[in-house]
Amino acid sequence: MDYNMKYEEWLSNPYFDEATRSELAALKGNDKEIRERFFKDLEFGTGGLRGILGAGVNRMNLYTVRRATQGLANYIKKQGGEKKGVAIAYDSRRMSPEFALDSALCLAANGIKAYLFEELRPTPELSFAVRELGCIAGIVITASHNPAEYNGYKVYWEDGAQITSPKDVEIIGEVKAITDFSLAKTMEREEAIDKELLKIIGKEIDEKYIAELKKLVLNPVNEEGKKLKIVFTPLNGTGNYPARKILEELGFENVFVVPEQEMPDTEFTTVGYPNPEDPKVFTLAKSLADKVGADIILATDPDADRLGVQVRNDQGEFVLLNGNMTGALIAEYQFSQKAAQGILPNNAALIKTIVTGNISDQIADYYNAKLIEVLTGFKYIGEQMKYFDETGSNEFIFGYEESYGCLVGTHSRDKDAIVAVMAICEAAAYYKSQGISLYEQMNRIYEKYGFFKEDLFSVTLKGYEGMEKIKAIMDSYRKNPPKSAGDYHVIKVRDYKEDTILDMATGRITPTGLPKSDVLYFELNDNAWCAVRPSGTEPKIKFYFGVKGVNMVDADEKLHKLMNDEVFQVG
Repeated sequence: MDYNMKYEEWLSNPYFDEATRSELAALKGNDKEIRERFFKDLEFGTGGLRGILGAGVNRMNLYTVRRATQGLANYIKKQGGEKKGVAIAYDSRRMSPEFALDSALCLAANGIKAYLFEELRPTPELSFAVRELGCIAGIVITASHNPAEYNGYKVYWEDGAQITSPKDVEIIGEVKAITDFSLAKTMEREEAIDKELLKIIGKEIDEKYIAELKKLVLNPVNEEGKKLKIVFTPLNGTGNYPARKILEELGFENVFVVPEQEMPDTEFTTVGYPNPEDPKVFTLAKSLADKVGADIILATDPDADRLGVQVRNDQGEFVLLNGNMTGALIAEYQFSQKAAQGILPNNAALIKTIVTGNISDQIADYYNAKLIEVLTGFKYIGEQMKYFDETGSNEFIFGYEESYGCLVGTHSRDKDAIVAVMAICEAAAYYKSQGISLYEQMNRIYEKYGFFKEDLFSVTLKGYEGMEKIKAIMDSYRKNPPKSAGDYHVIKVRDYKEDTILDMATGRITPTGLPKSDVLYFELNDNAWCAVRPSGTEPKIKFYFGVKGVNMVDADEKLHKLMNDEVFQVG
């Protein structure tokens, strides 16, 4: 069925409510918009189901959410897991409470018990709740850091991690098999509660989650550390309560919350694009930090799985740490303190994604830990954690990705900005008691392991034409990989989609050893690299770069030249 036929079906079918059909009727004659809404179904990517809110099969709405949930329910039944139930959480976005409740009622109508959080909760707490409650699966309604017009739907399995292959493919297969939206079941809330198929959860899970975080403390906050001044913003999302709660219970006495961004706001009025990677989201926080004389600024994204950090430099000015820097700070603190206390296991492991900086390799090597590299997407880190549990091969210490996501501990199987808030503040307090700032500690890490520097840029290409352009760019790089870039030459080309590593000098081809993914990675000489991949959650193609310099000025110069090479100018 082509997109016009799908459009006419939604427009005329009385199953779809009047508001939906009126919205679509207003599109009559607008072929481009109709095509955008109906040329394909929303698909699972690295972040699950995610898209713009609105009517249509390529939009987030009650019908696409219910269809996805019915597909999940069918899969759960085939796995014999309906008696275990499904945990559901949601963030502060438009339609998040409605999508969460509708998902719960669809599961209930299929005889699967739903544990629905009473109010918005962080994504990592949902991951924790899945295992705590012994559920077969979990759902979180969130679009993470996307703009306000987006929402999303992420599925977790019983290990608490996002679904990976083959489950992701099998579940979407069940969803696609539902060609008639009216076959997705639902029931009334009161009936679901009466039949004990819907249970509202909240405080009891919160308390257990916070208790697990507190077990991870390596150095209790002393009197000097209590003087640390922290400005925090949840960016109008889910991080407000849990982040403040854990800091309070650890003994931090000077936590200042940005008032304009404290409470939920579906429109993210003060930030627009609530991404802690973007320096602009810190504008109000920096103003407050200067007013109170803060040492550190923290920002969690709307579903509180990613953390942005700003620290004062040698001139007393706030600078934003990128994800590689924050990850290196936490990793070095965790490994060094565990080693000093004699509690670092012999089979310790550090996990990173393929586009995360190489300083992690040096940290792992220094502490005799196993360094494991996985595909982009924290679900692959969670997958390794599950493997550790099953085999006892390694003990997870820390995992992170350059996009501001990390995890300390095993309470969650997804990135956790709440535990990251705790870990970075504990580290800052510890170093403050030693007379060292986080900025100074970051420089010590560079001096110890090398001056690694990374950056990235994205090219946004929206809609059907954008998707085709991104595909063409990736095809072009595959057919004609660059032989050089910046001042470097290409040593090897890793094509994760084709599962090949091409040695440019010898022509020898070996497998990558990782699942297939649409990523190209170019290994360069002198510890430099670059990678290209379409985003799994946004209409973008991303370019990643990393270098190593003899000092930071040298690294900056090398990185700038590499990023500006004409081979990467595709916009």
